Amino acid sequence: MQDAILAVDQGTTNSKAILVAADGSILAQGAAAVTTAYPRPGWVEQDALQLWDSILAAIRACLDSGPAVTITALGISNQRESILVWNRHTGEPLGPVVTWQCRRTAAACEALKAAGHEARVVALTGLPLDPLFPATKIAWLLEQHVQGLAAEDICIGTVDAWLIWNFSGGRVHACDASNAARTQLYNLSSACWDDELCKLFGVPKAALPQVQDSSSLFCQTRNVAGVPDGIPVAAAIGDSHAALFGHGAFQTGDGKITFGTGSSVMTTIPDFMVPPPGITTTIAWSLQGKATYAFEGNILVSASILPWTATLLGLESVDALLALAGQVPDTEGVVLVPAHVGLGSPHWNAQARGLICGLSFAAGPAQVARAAAESMAFQVYDVFRIVADNTGSGIGQLFIDGGPSRNPFLMNRVAGYLDHPLISCPSTEASARGAAYLAGLATGVWADLKTVAGLEVHGEVLRPTMDRAGREQALALWHDAVARTMLAT
Repeated sequence: MQDAILAVDQGTTNSKAILVAADGSILAQGAAAVTTAYPRPGWVEQDALQLWDSILAAIRACLDSGPAVTITALGISNQRESILVWNRHTGEPLGPVVTWQCRRTAAACEALKAAGHEARVVALTGLPLDPLFPATKIAWLLEQHVQGLAAEDICIGTVDAWLIWNFSGGRVHACDASNAARTQLYNLSSACWDDELCKLFGVPKAALPQVQDSSSLFCQTRNVAGVPDGIPVAAAIGDSHAALFGHGAFQTGDGKITFGTGSSVMTTIPDFMVPPPGITTTIAWSLQGKATYAFEGNILVSASILPWTATLLGLESVDALLALAGQVPDTEGVVLVPAHVGLGSPHWNAQARGLICGLSFAAGPAQVARAAAESMAFQVYDVFRIVADNTGSGIGQLFIDGGPSRNPFLMNRVAGYLDHPLISCPSTEASARGAAYLAGLATGVWADLKTVAGLEVHGEVLRPTMDRAGREQALALWHDAVARTMLAT
């Protein structure tokens, strides 16, 4: 029977599972949908038990669709910055999973800024004060949903910690360094939970998970439906970081753009650096006790603007929207700023809201559709420009992944505005593959990073072909529209 690594990718809209062979090929895959609730404007939450059930369903679908295999290891990739609290003794979730998109703690972040704390927080964590990050969300969960329990009675965790807890049968409370680095409670320089930060945000350090390397033995499976006991859970990593690793982006300056509900632009850097305004510094992954750092910009609304606009225009699908967008050569001056839950990097404005401007009688549904599509490229450009200007080593290989990366019209616009070649990824499961590769490194399936880099087969190189004058004119209209959005808050 063939050996294989099982990797799960718990995402914002679905959970996926894949089986990866020793040659890097995907033997089988499965998926299950995840439900998201919006109880108030700007509030976004999920159900922790449903997330776990979706993982089990994805694993079941994967194993049922593939050949009989011996599972040698399991790796985890997960949506980042989403946070939850559960009872350490019973495993019962205490409140919802407050997701990365949720803006419910915007006022708390503004109060901390007004008190002068942001510069210190950025210096320690590489992250600005914004409700994207979990620290203020944890404080909210503790205040609203945790009553009468001591710190020793609860577990606070990112989604990888919740999955590890469940895979271990409730025995292990741990997370990896890449997820810890996104909580705003982890000191990136000293590589530990920070007493000063925990005190600032009102988070008990005793309730936080143990932090391990991204490629390490977290636990062994125990009492997991459909999965044999004793399989080593040997990797955990945030989904954007996992995609970067899955591409084999191991040289300083290599980067990737992940397109999804939101988007992430990430490039590796030589050492920890306090980030310039507009972007963040993070731990890409940690191997053998050594962290690889990266610059990153997080875009809150990316591909999720497409189905919204399709519905607005009365179209049946995103495919119909993109087909309509491709029928016209430009937007006739129409610009759509998708600030539906605020603006993330590089603006970090939680109060901003969406805007469509530049309308005239020359514009119709096709121009609005094209404006929605181009908003994805414009937002990536704004982040990429800051990253490229501050890495110190320039940008090397730049990979693209996520479902929208398979659309030639969208990606040609991105390459044109960035004025940098893009390397496509034939597989849409870059995050799960990254988790599988890390698990294989930890269990001896692959010897080193050079071997892992040789597993990935990259697709075509998309080279920029955009007219410079048209590019600059379009960017000027975009930046004018963003300024109007900011003035409206």
